[in-house]
Amino acid sequence: MLLRGTISAPLSCLRLRSTTTSTPPLNVPVSRRTSTTTNNYSISDQDLDSRGFLLHRTIAELNLDHLNKVFVAVGFPKRDPDKIRTALEHTDALLWMEYRKTKRPVAFARATGDGVFNAIIWDVVVDPSFQGLGLGKAVMERLVEELVAKGICNIALYSEPRVLGFYRPLGFVADPDGIRGMVYSRKPKRKT
Repeated sequence: MLLRGTISAPLSCLRLRSTTTSTPPLNVPVSRRTSTTTNNYSISDQDLDSRGFLLHRTIAELNLDHLNKVFVAVGFPKRDPDKIRTALEHTDALLWMEYRKTKRPVAFARATGDGVFNAIIWDVVVDPSFQGLGLGKAVMERLVEELVAKGICNIALYSEPRVLGFYRPLGFVADPDGIRGMVYSRKPKRKT
């Protein structure tokens, strides 16, 4: 299912759809913060640190084998580490959380896009042993804030139906304005 969030406050960016009215569209906000310096997170950076979690925004210290284990633990297929590295090198924004005691990633999310108008959030995962602590929300709040600070107007993500309730409080809505996502799928040709 495609989820898309749009920013409720107008930004100085181009919209691909033109509207005939001068009123802003009625959309669910991606973030309620109007400034990137307010840091009104559900869990503060200081609280995360006191609980033993370190935030990272680069792949410099990220062990891709450990990240892959988190992917597999949440039901993603095992991925080739070289392909993960290539994907992350082409990622516009990422945030991951390390548990200090084990020095392993326990939460991760990334976004790709054009860097100006659109972004898609991918690979939002929290190690099952650490779920329910608010780490997924902490990662998502910071990633969305970073995208909004760049002036990105359209933030989308794909989600399994069972976790829609996680994204709704973060400002994402399913199929706004009747928009339906599509995915290219190449089917093997039948041999006759």
